[in-house]
Amino acid sequence: MIDLEFDFEESRWQLALKNYNCADKISAAQLLTLLEDAEESQVEEALDTLLEKQISLDISDLPKFSASGASATRLMLEEKLVRMDQLEDGLEENDPLRLYLQELSQNPRTGTLIDEMLPHAVSCAREYVGKGVLLLDLIQEASLGLLQATERLDGKEDCLWYMHQFLARAVFMQARACGVGQRLRQALEDYRAVDEKLLTELGRNPTIEEIAEAMHICVQEAGLVAETLDSVMLLNRVHKPEPEEIPQEEDQAVEDTAYFQMRQRISELLSVLPEEDAKLLQLRYGLEGGLPMKPEQVAAKLGLTKDEVISREAAALAKMRQQ
Repeated sequence: MIDLEFDFEESRWQLALKNYNCADKISAAQLLTLLEDAEESQVEEALDTLLEKQISLDISDLPKFSASGASATRLMLEEKLVRMDQLEDGLEENDPLRLYLQELSQNPRTGTLIDEMLPHAVSCAREYVGKGVLLLDLIQEASLGLLQATERLDGKEDCLWYMHQFLARAVFMQARACGVGQRLRQALEDYRAVDEKLLTELGRNPTIEEIAEAMHICVQEAGLVAETLDSVMLLNRVHKPEPEEIPQEEDQAVEDTAYFQMRQRISELLSVLPEEDAKLLQLRYGLEGGLPMKPEQVAAKLGLTKDEVISREAAALAKMRQQ
């Protein structure tokens, strides 16, 4: 079984967010696994940190989940009406959502930024229909995002970003309430077990298609699980628990010497590379003290494409092996 537990002072999500900067995106699936056992207050703190650092919450990799009972029926109706562009006409006359939309369309324009952007809150909310949250709730969340944006920032683009983030938060919280985080954790366990089983049987690393077939899921789902597993394993490798016993001075001196020699050897190997390639490897493997970064994160940092990062990383490692 894969060990996804951590034992250090800073929480898992705090360590993860250290690797992200303004305008970066973080995977909602990864964040769910990091916050699975967290208390509600910690979840709110993590989401507030995203807003403060202006890190976008990317919910595109969240597996589809559904409600039950009356909520499920209502969600299906809203998704159908939005898809057919018949939202107001398809709702009953006394439906709260229909009444709200009618009231919004009849309100006189005052010329304020909030007034100008409020219809956009409805448009943004419609984009999140079918993701497990009722449309009226989505509109309210988008409106809260708009209000917060006008209190902190200026400009329509800022307002749109805040509205989308509040909508993503609503979907994220609903996914967590529906147990998506627990299912993701189990999927990580299953993926690792299947990967190891196929490696033994085939005598080589299995393809993502072979893993997907063995897990009875589609290739896209398997790819999302693989990316999330990669992120969690990177965190686990970098941040190992400190040993409880304090080493003796002589043992510590040996460890310090070994660490120094290792760092010196790494510096020597990096020195044979062009400066940008050395920087690429430092970011990719967390050699500067931070967490290892994914290829797309390194690409954003260095102004490269993901494919360029992957190819240059392979070439740089091959050159270092020759030293």
